[in-house]
Amino acid sequence: MRKTVIKYFLFDVIFTAVQNMHRGKRQETMRIGFDNDKYLKMQSEHIKERIGQFGDKLYLEFGGKLFDDYHASRVLPGFAPDSKLRMLMQLSDYAEIVIVINAADIEKNKVRSDLGITYDLDVLRLRDEFQEKGLYVGSVVITRYAGQNSADQFKAKLEKKNIKVYLHYTIEGYPSNVPLIVSENGYGKNDYIETSRPLVVVTAPGPGSGKMAVCLSQLYHHNLRGVKAGYAKFETFPIWNIPLKHPINLAYEAATADLNDVNMIDPFHLEAYGETAVNYNRDIEIFPVLNAIFEGIYGSNPYKSPTDMGVNMAGCCIVDDEVCRQASLMEIIRRYYTTLNKVVRDEAPESEAYKIELLMKQAKITTDDRSVTLAARKRADELGVPTAAIELPDGHIITSKTSDFLGASAALLLNALKYLAGVDHDTKLIKPEAIEPIQNLKVRYLGGKNPRLHTDEVLIALSLAACTDLAAKRSLEQLPKLRGCQAHTSVMLSEVDMKIFKKLGVDLTCEPVQAAKRRY
Repeated sequence: MRKTVIKYFLFDVIFTAVQNMHRGKRQETMRIGFDNDKYLKMQSEHIKERIGQFGDKLYLEFGGKLFDDYHASRVLPGFAPDSKLRMLMQLSDYAEIVIVINAADIEKNKVRSDLGITYDLDVLRLRDEFQEKGLYVGSVVITRYAGQNSADQFKAKLEKKNIKVYLHYTIEGYPSNVPLIVSENGYGKNDYIETSRPLVVVTAPGPGSGKMAVCLSQLYHHNLRGVKAGYAKFETFPIWNIPLKHPINLAYEAATADLNDVNMIDPFHLEAYGETAVNYNRDIEIFPVLNAIFEGIYGSNPYKSPTDMGVNMAGCCIVDDEVCRQASLMEIIRRYYTTLNKVVRDEAPESEAYKIELLMKQAKITTDDRSVTLAARKRADELGVPTAAIELPDGHIITSKTSDFLGASAALLLNALKYLAGVDHDTKLIKPEAIEPIQNLKVRYLGGKNPRLHTDEVLIALSLAACTDLAAKRSLEQLPKLRGCQAHTSVMLSEVDMKIFKKLGVDLTCEPVQAAKRRY
């Protein structure tokens, strides 16, 4: 058993208990830019209307994330991360879910940045989550399959769990070689996915998984079997009825920099209706394929443009454009830092960072426009040690530094919690005599080299102090108020600290500097 297992377990228990104490409470200072109730109503109505347009079968591609759509909740303050799930549950009696994963993502262990887990693990997580909500998961599809050993292992793992797995293959010249694609050597080579319900929701751990191709392949196979099937797309971003260069749409490009997605004016929509609408390059590129398939099935295509395929009503539910603009600008900066950190760790090419730099220039912003970034860097320059900063719900910025006892991120949590609890800054929530035994355990018995406490260790120590100290108890109870706060550190943090900030819901960024290599 790894030495961190007990530590993580204790933190999970503590954090869950504190979260339950505050469940249902919202930060009164949070500015809302999006009407989620209006969105649920409008979106549900449009999806039901689209289902009614087709007869035997409708494939509904769910873009983005069905669970935990934190990107949407960050750029559209007021958007609930589980909005899509709520709508889907209303259709649960006649819907089934197909989860799609790209074999290349399995091969390179692609990670969901918001959750910190690989795509293949997220497939299993999604299936469990769906089933717990009473939703039926029919199968998993591995796309772009070309005999990858890791994909074969994942397939075998799923089949041991009695999960149906289908393989879809790479098609040469995709998506431009329409005659080959719509043939027995194209979509015809793919496994036919057996489905049992009229509505098939196709989703994935992240973008670029091949959801649309799975839907189109199924339309081809249904046509061979004499079954009339339709297709629709439910994707939140880019938002089609706001300007191309609106910060919300630029933030989407920043989020998909690794995919090289580019937002574009939909030329098909402009030609058909004389109106501008925003879409992205992959949907526009694939539209001739969809058009050819529909013409083969129906003799004509019910959609005149890629935008027509969608049922996205998010743009109609923005109630404060300025709030959403500012939130989206901050998201672009966060994405920039995340990418820079990946470049330093050799997990991403520099071209991804360059792309987001261009987006920042288009948005006329720099990293200095994020208050916590500026505060942390300034403090680091003044003190010559690693520092951190966090912006709290009332706009107040708290800073911290590395000390003999605590790392900067651990000290930041204590400083923030003391401020929120109204505890004097000089008050020691955790006594030095309580910290020293933990340091001794880490270095002497567990072989650690850094005696300073990480964020999880500090929170465990704080929870123990809270048993007998009122100030510590009041401070610990402030943890839920950190959700949605912005934070920045002057050096890259350990994986342990990063995960704790994720659990707390703090939007954290780090300077692309590895602590051990920085000269202080």
